Order: sequence, then structure tokens, then C-alpha cells
Amino acid sequence: MTTYDDRASLTDLTTTAERVRASVEAVIEGKPEVVRLSLTVLLAEGHLLIEDVPGVGKTMLAKALARSIDCSVQRIQFTPDLLPSDITGVSIYDQQRRDFEFKPGAIFAQIVIGDEINRASPKTQSALLESMEERQVTIDGQTYELPSPFMVVATQNPVEMEGTYPLPEAQRDRFMARVSIGYPSAEAELQMLDVHGGISPLDDLQPVAHAHDIVKLIDAVRTVHVAESVRRYAVELVGATRNHPDLRLGASPRATLHLLRAAKAAAALSGRDYALPDDLQSLATAVLAHRLLPTAQAQLNRRTAEQVVLEILQRVPVPTAGGGQGPGRQASHGGPLYGQQPGVRRL
Repeated sequence: MTTYDDRASLTDLTTTAERVRASVEAVIEGKPEVVRLSLTVLLAEGHLLIEDVPGVGKTMLAKALARSIDCSVQRIQFTPDLLPSDITGVSIYDQQRRDFEFKPGAIFAQIVIGDEINRASPKTQSALLESMEERQVTIDGQTYELPSPFMVVATQNPVEMEGTYPLPEAQRDRFMARVSIGYPSAEAELQMLDVHGGISPLDDLQPVAHAHDIVKLIDAVRTVHVAESVRRYAVELVGATRNHPDLRLGASPRATLHLLRAAKAAAALSGRDYALPDDLQSLATAVLAHRLLPTAQAQLNRRTAEQVVLEILQRVPVPTAGGGQGPGRQASHGGPLYGQQPGVRRL
């Protein structure tokens, strides 16, 4: 397995990301855009919420991503009787040492798969809040750092609501993106029968990257340049959700940050060291829609949050190369593309 030192280039690290994506796509048939979004969230240091009907491969997608990386993995089956200590851990009194010993819970892994997260009680769901935002766990006044990279991949079923507890807005806001896999095409489903008919492809899936490689990828994503006009465009997109008449709750400032980070990761996956407005547009629905709450009238009119986001994308002016147009913007004639710094390495 190939690893990279601190002098590794973004091009070399992008090759690692391509190997991970190809490995996951070998298991998830016919859904390259879903696999790409999952990898984008991983490289942007976010968490992924997979919401779809039963049997379309939600848990398999999470497992394939986890097994493609040589790192620690824990799976949590969320049930109504699950306790917060089952996730975070608990301090147990050791009679021989006459002291309390901390037993880490399932959250102490680099990739945590939370299956059917909405079947646990709100008290148990809230046990993930600190770890997802601050990447640490506090037990009995003692703070424990979580490993890096760290990603929570949670699944939930939106059609069977009996015995479930909807995720509160505070926790939904901590997921960088929500994705729905959807049904495969007829060709992809036929190929699935050939590949999955005998044995599960997960059985033969081997790691194609080390956790150290993913950390390097994350560091490379942080160096992706974002011009001021693109940052302003992200703020305007998110701000438009807070004033939309069909929404009673818009996106938070955390959503703006998540959208920017995801755009930088998408740019790196595309072989660029600078982000474009296209990166924001391609990710806006996945990053923003699950945070929005439509008004009662919008729900009666069957207006979805996804439709509102698409409308906002059509309405908010897109910045142009070199500075863009709009209030408070000044075009830099002849300047670098979207504020790309002169002399910066191009891929």
C-alpha cells in the first residue's frame, strides 16, 4: 500500500482518492455521483446522512467506504433501548486498582456507521452532538480526543416512522450533507444480480488507502484556494434561505462553512487547487436541503426544500471570473481566474 510523506503533491494525493472511489463503485453499482459525494464529505471533514427507502444499499455504501480505507471502523445499530454510554463509553470502577477506568464506546473509531439512527431515543441521539462537532467526548469531566480522520455515516429510513424519533434540527445541522441513493437503473440492477448473486462484494473488498493517506488528502483540501467572489456567493446562497417565504427556518452559518469546505473538496477531486461557483452549485442541494424547514403553507403546496434550493440557485447571481458582478463587487479586469493567486501550481 502506498503512503505519502509530508512533501506529497495534491496530484499524488488525488490519485489515492480515485482509488478509494473506484473501490466503492465496485460495490455500489450505477451510482457514481453518490460515491463521489460520500468521498467529498470525507475529505471535507464532514459527516454524511444517507436517507432512503429500505434495500437500496445505504448500509452497504457506508461499509464499502469504511472497508476501502485501512482505518478503525465501528458499527452502531441504533435501537430504542440503546443508551448514550453505549456510544460514548463509561467509567467503571476497578476494585483491584481502586480507581475508575474508562471503557471507550463505539464512537472511538475513525469511521462510525450509525445504522437507522432515527430509531434511538433523542437522549441517545444527542450523545453524538459533541463528537460530531468538536471531535471529542467528555465523560465525568474528562475530555478524550477522537482519532483522525473521523467521520460519522448515518442511515435512516424515511418511510417507516413507527417507533422512530426524528432527528432534531441541531443534529441534522451537524451532518455536512444528506444523500439519497435511489433505485438503480435496469442495467445497473441486472449487473448487480451478476455481481451480488453469489457472494457479497464486500467480502473481497480490500483497503486501497491508509488512514495516513486520508489525513494527507484532508490537509491538501485545506490548501484549495477560494476567491472572495466565490466566498461571497456562498454567503448569498445561504442567506437567501433565511428570507425565503416558503421556509420557516433557513440554513445556519455552519451550513455556509460546510458548503465552502465541500466545494474545496470537490475542486480537489476534480484536479483543481481553486474552487469555482460550479462546485457550490453542484453541492448546494445536498448540503443545504436537509437543514431547511418549509412553512405549513409550503407543505400543503407540496413544496420541498430541494425545490426551494434549486429556485435560489436560479435567482442568486453567479459571480464571473475575475471578481464577478453584483452589489459591492469590483471586477479585476485581466485578473486570475476567480482570484487564483499568480504563480500557484496548476494541476
